Amino acid sequence: MSKEAIYHPLFIFLLIALSFMLLVCLIRAVKGPRVADRLMAVNMMGTMVMVMISVLALLLKEGYLVDICLIYAMISFLSVVVISKVYIGIYEEQHHKQEKEEGGYADERS
Repeated sequence: MSKEAIYHPLFIFLLIALSFMLLVCLIRAVKGPRVADRLMAVNMMGTMVMVMISVLALLLKEGYLVDICLIYAMISFLSVVVISKVYIGIYEEQHHKQEKEEGGYADERS
């Protein structure tokens, strides 16, 4: 029995298992409940897609898929950084707005 005959069902099983886990992460990204949970789920989805591309590269014996995986890793990293910056900006804006409302209310009571 050759290596290919042994590894082929294993690769298929890995792709099916990763697809299921990807679906679970997608549900967590949609449901939340917090933005940090959503951000972590999106990051995990990116990582799992990279693993799936790597497994496909081994299964199909196509080297260019590894290059695509590296490009996807850079894009995934940048998207998480941008989403984090946007979330931090929104959080700080809401925090300052809340402080102004509480400060203004305290001044009116005195």
